[in-house]
Amino acid sequence: MQRVVWALRSYLFLAYMAVSVVPWATVVLIVSIFTRGDRVYWLCAGWLTHSISAARVICGVRHRMHGLDNLAEANRAPAVIVLPKHQSTWETFAFPGLMPHPLAYVFKRELLYIPFFGWAMARMDMIHIDRARRSEAWRRVAEQGAHHMKHGVWVIMFPEGTRAARGQQEDYKTGGTRLAVSTGASVLPIAVTSARCWPRKTFTLRPGVIDVSVGPLLSSVGKRPDVLMREVEAWIEAEMRRLDPEAYASDATPAAAGQAALPAAGSTASEP
Repeated sequence: MQRVVWALRSYLFLAYMAVSVVPWATVVLIVSIFTRGDRVYWLCAGWLTHSISAARVICGVRHRMHGLDNLAEANRAPAVIVLPKHQSTWETFAFPGLMPHPLAYVFKRELLYIPFFGWAMARMDMIHIDRARRSEAWRRVAEQGAHHMKHGVWVIMFPEGTRAARGQQEDYKTGGTRLAVSTGASVLPIAVTSARCWPRKTFTLRPGVIDVSVGPLLSSVGKRPDVLMREVEAWIEAEMRRLDPEAYASDATPAAAGQAALPAAGSTASEP
C-alpha cells in the first residue's frame, strides 16, 4: 500500500511539473527576446526551485545542508568549479537554489530538444556539448568555462558523467579538474544522497531527507588533473559512506584513500 501511495504522489508531482513548465518556459522565451543573462537565468532557476518545493510538499522530499562554512569560503574564492556526486535528477534541479552564485551547467546538447524545458535551457548561457565530438566538446568547455568564471559564474560538472545507483559509484572523469588546472580555479566537491528519495531510472519519489554536504575548497595550483580528481573522489565517496552508511553496508573497501587527509563537512547544517 505504501508503494502505491508513493507512486500516486509521484505522478501528481510529475503532472504538476509538466503543466507548470509550459507557461513558465513560455515566459522565459518571450523575455529572452528582449534580454539575456541574469534575468533569464533566475527565471529558469525560479521554476527549478519551485519544483523542489513541490517535491517537498507533494512527495515529502526534504533536504538538509552540511558544510555551510565550506560554502562560505567558496563564496569568497575568485573562481569555482562545482563537482557534485550525481545520483538523481533532484540535484540538477536543486543546486541553482542552493549555491550562492549563478551556475553554468555542462550538459549534453540532446536536452535542448525537450519541448519547453529544453527550449528554455537553450536561452540560458550554459555549456552544451556534443559528446560524440570530444575535442570540440573540450574546447567549448574550456573557452566558455573560463568566460563564465571571469564573470562570477560557477561552472558545475558531474564528474561521474551519469547518475550512479545508491551505494555505487561510476568512474570519475577528469574534465572538471582539467578545466580547474587550466584556469587556476578551485574545485568544490559535494556529496548528495538524493538516491535515497529519488533513485535513478524511476519516477517514483520516496519521502525522506536528502543530505547535501559541501566539502572543503580544493586548490588546483600545482596539481595534475588526475591527482586533483582523486582528491575529489576520495572526499565525496568517504562522505557518502558517512551520510548514507546503510547504502554501503556491503562495501568492504570504502573510499578511505583520502578520508584521513580531507575533513568531513562537519556539523554545520541547515534544513528548510
